[in-house]
Amino acid sequence: MKNYKVFAINPGSTSTKIAMFEGGREVFSENVSHDAGILKEFKEISDQFVYRKEMILEELKKAGQTLEGVDAFSARGGGLVNVEGGVYKVEEKLLEHARIGYTVKHPATLGAQLAYAFSKEYGGEAFVVNPPDVDEFCDEARVTGLKGVYRESRIHALNQKEIGIRYGAKVGRRYEKLNLIICHIGGGISVTAHKNGRMVDSNDIANGDGPMAPTRCGQLPVKDVIAMCFSGKYTEREMRDKVTKTGGLVDHLGTSDAREVGRMIEQGNAYARLVYNAMIYEIGKTVGAMAAVLKGKVDAVILTGGISHDTYVVEYLKEMVSFVGPVEVMAGEFEMEALAAGAIRVLDGQEEAKCYIGVPVWKGFETEF
Repeated sequence: MKNYKVFAINPGSTSTKIAMFEGGREVFSENVSHDAGILKEFKEISDQFVYRKEMILEELKKAGQTLEGVDAFSARGGGLVNVEGGVYKVEEKLLEHARIGYTVKHPATLGAQLAYAFSKEYGGEAFVVNPPDVDEFCDEARVTGLKGVYRESRIHALNQKEIGIRYGAKVGRRYEKLNLIICHIGGGISVTAHKNGRMVDSNDIANGDGPMAPTRCGQLPVKDVIAMCFSGKYTEREMRDKVTKTGGLVDHLGTSDAREVGRMIEQGNAYARLVYNAMIYEIGKTVGAMAAVLKGKVDAVILTGGISHDTYVVEYLKEMVSFVGPVEVMAGEFEMEALAAGAIRVLDGQEEAKCYIGVPVWKGFETEF
């Protein structure tokens, strides 16, 4: 494999993670912080483009890094229609949808714009790797008990796919030939059934589904939620925040930091133990559901994400789900590595880059029957 040079870009709400890779090895990384006050001055997210670009270049200059000779600029992406997993070239239609945030308004949409601009200025390819818009669900996973309300894939696609590929390499088998249940356990928790390289079912980390998480409510009894909505105690904004920002551990214990919860438990806080155990219990229960999706043919259950560093969580889950398959711990998040690895697979001819045409892989069922 050639010693490819790849620059990875992952914009977040108030920072942009950047990293330089050479031959697949990280040689530089930085989390470029942005002034929240300055960001508020921009009307649209795309208006932040010049500011963020200049901040990135300034950080590179301070570190003695250059974008000269970069073979590929690889970004997280977002704001696209739902697509199959893979590496996408940043071309006209993808860039257009990223600029306007076609499906969602989020700073991640700046990734494709930055990668494209750098590629035009310094040469090299521009890619988006397994964006948040990846949706490979089977049809049965989409249907709910309310017509017009469907489940869509909102999961940690970038890290989930990378973990599947890494595990395959570790055991000497292609990811596309494996059945895996991958549990990303972090600020959000996604438990996903990977069937022969496709994420066919999972919980929705954005709309209230699956296990509760440090900041997210997870699945709830709907009638009780309706009662809360019409109680007059909460605004619509507050109820929406309970789903992804102020639910879960935050609502119960006032913190999203699992380490802090661990300290509460060590100090004898029985309620903290109950809530933390309940979160882990729900993860294990969801693993069982995904095992059913895969009809019991599971090559491995993999634990990833930051909270997978917690041995208490790992041992609890092993006790619950070891009957499903061997439990592998690959703790941490590998998003920057995933961005570089995806670009390198394409550059090296191991994978063919896909063309984004702006047509969703799933449009709904009403017009099909």
